[in-house]
Amino acid sequence: MPGDRTVDDRAADLPAFPTTTDELTPELLTAVLAHRRPGAVVEHVDVVATKRAGEGVASTADRVVLDLRYASGADAGLPARMVLKTMLVSPHAPAAMYENEVRFYLALRDGLAIEAPRAFGATVDPATGRFGLLMEDLAARGARFPAATDPVSLDEVRALLDQLAALHATHWADPRFDGDLAWVPTPLQGGMFDVFDQIGLALIEDQVARHPEKAERIAPLGRAVPELWDLLWQVQATHAEEPTTLLHGDPHVGNTYLLPDGGAGLLDWQLMVRGSWAHDVTYLLVTALDPDVRRAEQRGLLRHYLARLDEQGVTGAPDEDEAFERLRRAALWGLVIGWLITP
Repeated sequence: MPGDRTVDDRAADLPAFPTTTDELTPELLTAVLAHRRPGAVVEHVDVVATKRAGEGVASTADRVVLDLRYASGADAGLPARMVLKTMLVSPHAPAAMYENEVRFYLALRDGLAIEAPRAFGATVDPATGRFGLLMEDLAARGARFPAATDPVSLDEVRALLDQLAALHATHWADPRFDGDLAWVPTPLQGGMFDVFDQIGLALIEDQVARHPEKAERIAPLGRAVPELWDLLWQVQATHAEEPTTLLHGDPHVGNTYLLPDGGAGLLDWQLMVRGSWAHDVTYLLVTALDPDVRRAEQRGLLRHYLARLDEQGVTGAPDEDEAFERLRRAALWGLVIGWLITP
């Protein structure tokens, strides 16, 4: 990505977000917000709450809830409460993840008719991964944030599939991927690929050695970890084949939110890529539903997703049987990267 940028890279020249909340000054917030909302002037800031990565609420980044007071007549239509997604003290993940999410919000979010958080300001240093995203507080809309162990209804899964279909339809076989969107990572290049390629297998072998339950659960597959790793990248190569589209990349149910009106949205765009729709759809279904429910309902849910693509004018989508075969193969990502590699 560096050296081939098409987004507004002035965001990289904005002040870096600090490593302590004491340094979140009105001047810093004004500079970041005014970059996208000229005329915004923050007069005072209060830190309401801090949620650190690893505490069960946040994973690879910290969240800081802020209350802002603007100068008279200088709110530029911005809300008084925001959530700052950043990292305090040191990075919790590779810099590529943070840069990827900032670039999603700077270059792509505004062109998508999907339910995802609004971002009001962003800055990133690609060299270090230090970043900040000033986002809407979804709690103000009564959002619920499910975890993989929480029950999610079939209607809620359908609502999330609606969002994936809207996302995928917007950039289905988009020629811009050969032009101004060429920077978007693929399953085999850019983004987190180099990290997975260089250390992914070693991380998984370490995890399986440390946690016997992981070894026990994959034993019925009759596949050693290196074989699973090789098979994963065979599947990823098929995900790089046409037609490709813009993917969330990491839509396990813990990266979603559910709204009181029955709507649903997508969070945490750090693994955004362009590739096969099946990557996103499978990961959602496998993480959102108990296996017996998924097995009974997945064909119907797949038809629901394909119908939504058709309603939005997508041509070249697979028929149900071909789609189901792609769905089955894509499940390997959730096992290997979604679970085996994760501490």
